[in-house]
Amino acid sequence: MRITPLDIQQKQFPVKFRGFDMDEVYAFLELVREEMEELLRENASLKESIARHENQLKDYKNMETALRETLLTTQQMVDDYKNNARKEAELVIREAEIKAEEMLRDAQERVVKIHEDIVDLKGIRRHFKEELKRLIQSHMQLIEFDAEREGEEEAPAPSDGNGVDFLDEGTDNEAAE
Repeated sequence: MRITPLDIQQKQFPVKFRGFDMDEVYAFLELVREEMEELLRENASLKESIARHENQLKDYKNMETALRETLLTTQQMVDDYKNNARKEAELVIREAEIKAEEMLRDAQERVVKIHEDIVDLKGIRRHFKEELKRLIQSHMQLIEFDAEREGEEEAPAPSDGNGVDFLDEGTDNEAAE
């Protein structure tokens, strides 16, 4: 039987000639002692359990704090990595744009140079054609001049005025011999 505070409060000891019945008082005290012992053991056990649970709770809180710190550190690292990656990507893009601009500028310079070369080559071609034309005309004049000279030789030879051809002198001498 479990004793409650109400049982203790309501317990009445019969009065005898010399006071309370000592056996009943001792029996009740024994009951109270046993209950108190059990309550003390239970109380100690509960205190141990509470202490264990408080230690576990403390450990869990420490772990939670460590996890929060780790999470914050990880989040900051992720943000740093993102920022660094973004900056690196922007740098790569800027470098690519600069390189593309340089390549475009070089290509435009080459185009201008090629156009200049084409203009120069056209000038050289025109000059060469004019020189070739002058050379052909010069050769044509030489051919014409040569043809005129040949034509004069076939025409009557100039004479010395006495009726003797200069060209035929050699043939007359040969006949005389």
